[in-house]
Amino acid sequence: MSDVQEFIRDTVTQHPVVLFMKGTAQFPQCGFSGRAIQILKGCGVKKLITVNVLEDDEVRQGIKEYSNWPTIPQLYVSGEFIGGSDIMNEMNENGELKTLLDQSGATA
Repeated sequence: MSDVQEFIRDTVTQHPVVLFMKGTAQFPQCGFSGRAIQILKGCGVKKLITVNVLEDDEVRQGIKEYSNWPTIPQLYVSGEFIGGSDIMNEMNENGELKTLLDQSGATA
């Protein structure tokens, strides 16, 4: 396993909620990443780790390989890949995301 893949695996398994995004939570650099942050804040997430994929080309490509998902942002909860902004939005609308985040301990 490459160093990048190990970094990704360690990051998503050691933290309850991880969002790989363009930019930071304070300054998202694309609309989809911004929407993902809004959704997570709306769900009351307090324990969030964000990884700015624009800072490292290897991480930006590596996360796509790790998840086998071509787009950013990517949300991981309790080590499991959840999806991108469209999936987050749909799960948020039907209440599934809030339930999942509560179960992870990220909203406590």
